[in-house]
Order: sequence, then C-alpha cells, then structure tokens
Amino acid sequence: MQRKSEHRNQKSLGRRRQSRELALQLLYALEITKFSVKETIKHYAQFGDMPNKIPMGDFTKTLLKEVKEHIQEVDAILREVIANWRLERLSYIDRNILRLAACEIFYFDDIPPKVTINEYIEIAKDFGDDDSPSFINGILDRIARESPKGKKEKETEDAGGGT
Repeated sequence: MQRKSEHRNQKSLGRRRQSRELALQLLYALEITKFSVKETIKHYAQFGDMPNKIPMGDFTKTLLKEVKEHIQEVDAILREVIANWRLERLSYIDRNILRLAACEIFYFDDIPPKVTINEYIEIAKDFGDDDSPSFINGILDRIARESPKGKKEKETEDAGGGT
C-alpha cells in the first residue's frame, strides 16, 4: 500500500504523521493477511531495505495496541455513526483510518480531537480514494462531538462564550 503523492518524502512528514501512516499500513496488512500484530510487525521489520521505510516508533506500537485492544468498542462506535452503511462495506483504507482516528479520539487524552481529525483527513488524501477525505471528515467530526473530550470541549466553549 503506497500513498498517492510520492512527491513528499518521509523526512517532510512529522514523526507522528509517519507513525499514523505506518499504523494504517500495518492495520491494512493485519486485515488482509489475518496475521497477529506480532507477526505483522516481525514481517515489517524483516524488510529493512524497503525504500522510504518508516521507523517503527513507540507511537505506532501504541496505536496498534490500542486499536486491537479496543476494536469491538471502536467498531461499535463506528457502526452507530455510519448508520446507513455496514462497516464491512467500507474500503480497508477508510475503515482502518476511522478505527485509528476513533481510537485516538477516545483513548489518547493528550491529543485534541481537531488535531486527530486533521491528521487523518490528510492521510485519507494520500491513501484513500477521491471521496475519502470528506467522508472521513464527516464521520470523525460526529465521533469527536460525541466523545467525552468533544463534550468537554463544547462545555468549555459554551462557558467561555465560544470563539
């Protein structure tokens, strides 16, 4: 799985973006191969001579661990938000972008939902189809508003008169 715009090299991307992209690629591989996380990471590590190989950092491992640990809850959230679609009918890319982002929104307290949404919209532009960015944006915006962080953010804005 490669990004559409190869004109950007890995050095131009921040570490967290690289980690998110690698996590997406590994989740894609997990879903296609049905290997375990450990096997998939081991397989990835074997190909050290791959061009533009992204180093496997702690953030990537944490993302994968959290998605796999909370997959049922995350998928239930996605099914509720994507009411007119079956989750299984989404492309592998869109489904896994949504899983990663929903996991960040719900389980990574140090990352503001707006940052998560923007990051995954950019990833959708590179890895998804033409409709992916707007689809991802709409779903993640709704998820973020319903999340505990989103509700707290809204209360803060309401209390302060908003911006």
